[in-house]
Amino acid sequence: MAIVFAVLAVGAAGCTTSSAEIRPLPGSLTYNGRVIHSPYRPGTVVKYTFLGKFGYRVSERYVVQPDGTLKLTYQNVGQDYYIE
Repeated sequence: MAIVFAVLAVGAAGCTTSSAEIRPLPGSLTYNGRVIHSPYRPGTVVKYTFLGKFGYRVSERYVVQPDGTLKLTYQNVGQDYYIE
């Protein structure tokens, strides 16, 4: 019985959803439903960095869509300082 449970748990842990949408944070270009139109060609990657909550550095990448709007495709939140 324990072996069956362990096999099921490992199988379920391997399931991932790659279609999860990234949610904009306060300060993001598209936060709160804001629509930004870019003058760049569709497919162009636009990088944007800002200070988020508690002073953490937020790096984002957007891709310009065929209609000129920006789609958030990458987001990384990390410390704004380095400890040596």
